[in-house]
Amino acid sequence: MQSFGEVAVASRSLLSLDNIFPIMSESSKERLKVPVVEDADATGQVAKAYAEWRKKSGRQAVPGILKCFSARPDFLRQVMAFSDTVHFSEGHLTRRHKEMIATYVSFLNHCPY
Repeated sequence: MQSFGEVAVASRSLLSLDNIFPIMSESSKERLKVPVVEDADATGQVAKAYAEWRKKSGRQAVPGILKCFSARPDFLRQVMAFSDTVHFSEGHLTRRHKEMIATYVSFLNHCPY
């Protein structure tokens, strides 16, 4: 069995950002089952949670996976805290390795997140 590192190196061409995070077309957005609050439409607690995420991450666009929880800003904050603790804290694996694994699993699942 190959190690994750060997698989990642062998799959480098498959892991380009264009393959993993394709731009969603308008028709794809129309098929979304979960109503989300887009960045530009966020107000109140959702806007505050999005701003907190932007400040922590250093990125501007809030990912769709977080937007799925925008109907419940209290839960959105819990998801963000969980993610920070479990996915992005240092431990046996570095944050970089955890993100590589998450990216590869998302790719295998054809998940845009």
